[in-house]
Amino acid sequence: MDERLTAAPDLQASAPEVRIGLSRAGVTGVQKAVRMQHGGHDALVSAEIDCFVDLDPAQKGVHMSRFPEVFEEAIDEVVIDGKLLVENLAEHIAKHIVERQQALRAEVKIAARYPIERLTPVTGLRTQELVTLIGLAAASPSSTRRVVGVEATGINACPCAQGLVREEATERLGEAGFDEADVDRILELVPLATHNQRGRGTLYLGTRVRLDAEDLVDIVEQSMSSPIYELLKRPDELFVVEHAHLTPRFVEDSVRLMVKGALDSYLELEDEDFVLARQVNFETIHNHEVLAERFGTVGELRAELANGGHSARHTELRDWLRSVV
Repeated sequence: MDERLTAAPDLQASAPEVRIGLSRAGVTGVQKAVRMQHGGHDALVSAEIDCFVDLDPAQKGVHMSRFPEVFEEAIDEVVIDGKLLVENLAEHIAKHIVERQQALRAEVKIAARYPIERLTPVTGLRTQELVTLIGLAAASPSSTRRVVGVEATGINACPCAQGLVREEATERLGEAGFDEADVDRILELVPLATHNQRGRGTLYLGTRVRLDAEDLVDIVEQSMSSPIYELLKRPDELFVVEHAHLTPRFVEDSVRLMVKGALDSYLELEDEDFVLARQVNFETIHNHEVLAERFGTVGELRAELANGGHSARHTELRDWLRSVV
């Protein structure tokens, strides 16, 4: 027999020199074009996939070629009707990776750039905004858990700097001869200056409840001082600037509003379901960014909202995903 045709030894399945399990082994940053239907038309959406398995102490490595094989098969098999359900695709891949790799557990993350059409606030011009849809899934041979998430941008006007401007304006108007009632009326009518921060909000929900990603985008955008638009005419620009300055918010405000918005919008969420809200503001007068985050089960968050006390436990996303058995 020709030696070139004999099967090569399966090195990945052999015993490693150091017999210790790995928490994650797999591939990251795999770029795929996912075909979907939206508005009766086919479209290609750019998606980035990360996929990992737990590696047994007795196994030297994972079969890396099997990851992209499963990606291709899953993209062909999963029927995407109307909207791109990245959480379904992530779950499908995770279940098949467990089977192909004979793993105890697999995790998959898919991030897809998705266009949302909207109208500018005053002139009503059509504009297209890109948001990121995120699907996370963890699978074992017997169960799965999945998360749907979105990332969207907006603008936050800083309340702190605006408070300083208000104090200074009050003093200047008083020195100019305006009485206290007139000063209060003027400051009510005129938007006060502050520094603005473009922000990126992220919202994850781990649940079996059917979610519309565009509704999650609305929750994220409404948590900030104002949405932003790729296309703005002058009346639209005036509206966005005034609206933002009349609704100043800290990064912490945005996170709290996201959490409350999600719980109020989806009353059918189970206490065991999961929420993560994150806000990053890109500073304009500092050389750093600011971040706030809250995560936990729906039960933990509901209890804290009900009694106002600080919850001792904040369940993390990785722990919630790892609860699959």
